[in-house]
Amino acid sequence: MLKTNEKYISVEEYFTREETAEYRSEYCCGDVFAMACGTPNHNSITVNLASILNSQFRGGSCEAFASDLRVQVGRDIHYTYPDVVVVCGELIVSEGRSDTIVNPVVIVEVLSESTKDYDRGTKFTAYRSIGTLTDYILVDQDTVHIEYFAKESDGTWRLREYFSTEEVLAIKSIQVTATIKAIYERVILTPKGET
Repeated sequence: MLKTNEKYISVEEYFTREETAEYRSEYCCGDVFAMACGTPNHNSITVNLASILNSQFRGGSCEAFASDLRVQVGRDIHYTYPDVVVVCGELIVSEGRSDTIVNPVVIVEVLSESTKDYDRGTKFTAYRSIGTLTDYILVDQDTVHIEYFAKESDGTWRLREYFSTEEVLAIKSIQVTATIKAIYERVILTPKGET
């Protein structure tokens, strides 16, 4: 993730730039970060997950969105574009915006070399402040590795990791299961030990 400015940018200026920008950017405390360009692996995982989720949501109140739906993490502080976001029930938008939601239930980020530390650190810390969020999923795009964080009833987050295509990811909060094999369908994986 590349920082695109050297000075503080107001949130109003960020939104104005985003309306005409060629590439999407995320906003955090006055800094604007250009989104990394998606690889074929990144895009395959994103589409696979959104498709798996939406196929199981038919007739229900949940819907999965891929890549272009902005999430307000903190008003006037932090705005992101998760790779996949799930909303259940009414889609609630940020005040004065029609392109930014405030009520994600599940967020998925597909990791890249340039964003993995941000996705695991600062971004996850910020996401945990979203009251509606129950699940956060990180998917490695080069090897089979999924980090699934589920919010417990006491507010703590439990981690479960997946390393095999024979396993099944079960997201209890939205009553969805997905085989790891299906998530990685058409993804060209890097053999262990190679980078």
